[in-house]
Amino acid sequence: MIHEVLVVGPLQCNCSILGDETSREAIVVDPGDNISRIVATLARHQLTLKQIVVTHAHIDHIAGAQQLKRLTGAPILYNQLDLPLVKMMDVQAGWLGIATPEVAPPDADLADNQTVSIVGLTGTVLHTPGHTQGSSCLYLPEHALLIAGDTLFAGSVGRTDLPGGNTTQLLQSVHDRLLTLPDEVRVIPGHGPATSIGEEREDNPFLSNL
Repeated sequence: MIHEVLVVGPLQCNCSILGDETSREAIVVDPGDNISRIVATLARHQLTLKQIVVTHAHIDHIAGAQQLKRLTGAPILYNQLDLPLVKMMDVQAGWLGIATPEVAPPDADLADNQTVSIVGLTGTVLHTPGHTQGSSCLYLPEHALLIAGDTLFAGSVGRTDLPGGNTTQLLQSVHDRLLTLPDEVRVIPGHGPATSIGEEREDNPFLSNL
């Protein structure tokens, strides 16, 4: 599997490019900004983008999705419970003092336990509400990889003080959906360094009582 993580945008969102070496098909997760870099990375690996996955509809994760769709034709998938956040994108842009990006409802819903696949690569959607109501992770068991969005970080968990956030719900999501995964699963959070399920189970202070 080809896997590159690009740090994009003013909030340094981790954008994952996942590709299959044989089929040359790809999935991009969280294209929040710097779309020219994403497209250049796809071209360097000779990958054809088939799906755009957005873990949640905060501006730093979704802002570039429509532009990437226009350039590649790939559909956008995210959980429809985050549509209220899409409808307040102008407010989100105001938080950062930036222009409001073009956003739209998803081309397809990202539902719990749904399979997201390209030729040679398959992932499972884990709905993990709490950071937002539609927050979702993408789990690739064959590669022991979790793209966690802003649900779980190295040494921390997602903030819950923004619209749609709920601390109890988020901790329940981590406990029920993520800590049940094998220790060796590598975690790519929405921001910051990679970690593993085992490391977070052992050392994450937010999870000590789970």
